[in-house]
Amino acid sequence: MTMTSTDAATEGHEAAALLERTRDLVDPHLRAAVESLPGGMRRVAMYHFGWQNADGSPASGQAGKAIRPALVLAAARALGGDRETAMRAAVAVELAHNFTLLHDDVIDEDATRRHRPTAWAVFGVPDAVITGDAMLALAQRLLADDTHPASGRASARLSTCVIELCAGQQADCAMEERGPDDVTLDECLTMATAKTGALLGCACALGALYAGADEREVGAMDGFGREAGLAFQLIDDLIGIWGDTARTGKPVGADLAAHKKSLPVVAALTSGTAAAAELAALYRGAMNTPDEVNRAAAAVDRAGGRDWAQVCAADRMARAVHHLSRAVPDPAAAGDLLALAEFVTRRTH
Repeated sequence: MTMTSTDAATEGHEAAALLERTRDLVDPHLRAAVESLPGGMRRVAMYHFGWQNADGSPASGQAGKAIRPALVLAAARALGGDRETAMRAAVAVELAHNFTLLHDDVIDEDATRRHRPTAWAVFGVPDAVITGDAMLALAQRLLADDTHPASGRASARLSTCVIELCAGQQADCAMEERGPDDVTLDECLTMATAKTGALLGCACALGALYAGADEREVGAMDGFGREAGLAFQLIDDLIGIWGDTARTGKPVGADLAAHKKSLPVVAALTSGTAAAAELAALYRGAMNTPDEVNRAAAAVDRAGGRDWAQVCAADRMARAVHHLSRAVPDPAAAGDLLALAEFVTRRTH
């Protein structure tokens, strides 16, 4: 898919507007679901979503970009379904996503998210983990209680996706314990597909199920979401190294300081260049000073990690569009999904 800068800007604006509309539609249902949690968990969840401050007073924070629920609703519409009918599925996917965020912040010891302290940093690790568990159970309850004929298949698909997510997270944690010369790019791509691509694929598949799509269409929509999800992760990894703190809400080079073996890093480490050797040496050390982090970022760049990630993201987007064309041959009907996919690969935070 070839786009001019004007096309990209237009599509980016369309996607931003679509995400805002999705948030307006989904938030009341999402908030009602969260408010059904028992008191202690409800307080942590309300804080995590940005609706309350730590003391329980109202807050005006954003509950995230709403990319995954937007994919559910856009997929349902693209295949002739009704947006309202798929609302429970959209909320369930967003709850499952935020279950992973609460746990990831604990595992990664990230102290900030969305420009304020993470839930575990405020309420402690036990409350954050338990609230994440409750969110996942709540997501499944929403689908189990739904009278839509696709709800059972949707619930099973979400459960399978979460198991894959957990496997991806476990693989990611295991990689962190291995040396910088001991991780291949293929296994890193597999891990990233499980951690990020699986849930975006599931979101698209659930939208298709709620539109009454057949298995071929559901599979194609899952493929679209998975490939777009991997492109999303590649861009996210680049932002994790070179993102602007003012926009991301996280310290510059946080992923490098944490010795994360993200996709650009592993591409750099396996490049066989002098910069790869320099990066490996930095990864074997503490790398806890700004100078070391800056040197690592420069080494990733010189070893080709940044360029590789950008090219790979474009390739994965092309694959995503191919899958989408199999499920939704009419480009007009696929417009919202294409705009969202372009948005996630062109974002800067």
